[in-house]
Amino acid sequence: MALYTKKLIMTTFQNMLEEMPFDKITVSSLVRRAGISNNTFYYHYQDIYALLDAWFREKVEYFVPNGEPIEWKSTTKAVLKQCKAHPKTIYHVFDCLSRDRLERYIFSLTDDVFYRLVQQAAGERPLTDAYLRSIASFCRYAYIGFVMQFFWNHMTNDIDESVDRLATLFDSFLTGAIHAAE
Repeated sequence: MALYTKKLIMTTFQNMLEEMPFDKITVSSLVRRAGISNNTFYYHYQDIYALLDAWFREKVEYFVPNGEPIEWKSTTKAVLKQCKAHPKTIYHVFDCLSRDRLERYIFSLTDDVFYRLVQQAAGERPLTDAYLRSIASFCRYAYIGFVMQFFWNHMTNDIDESVDRLATLFDSFLTGAIHAAE
């Protein structure tokens, strides 16, 4: 039953994000629409920001499942195409969060993904964890800047062309950074 309730809350939240800005969604309006009590909501989530965090994590897990190799180029294209297909949802979140909060969400959600990506690229090379994390950090900053620019440009960039161009830079950097440590 708990899994059903969490899915109901998440689906209701997703539908509300399509209709209205995040800062207009309240726990009261969400539970009313979902047909559950406040206590039920608070049993699963601390507040509306905890729900947003879970929503972000669910999206990341959908596109980058744990334990599977990361194919970042095709994943990025799929993510950006999904964003472009749901611009209201994207901007209802993007425009309502402070830059600091948005960056914290994005950085915390992508930290593990980029570390896994760099580990994958390094293969069996004996590189220190600190070195791998510094490469991952650099890549994450570049990637997030790329995605933010895509949103700032109102998602008008050609996704395939933009990601392919980024891939050339990204792959060159990863290869160079990994070989520099050898």
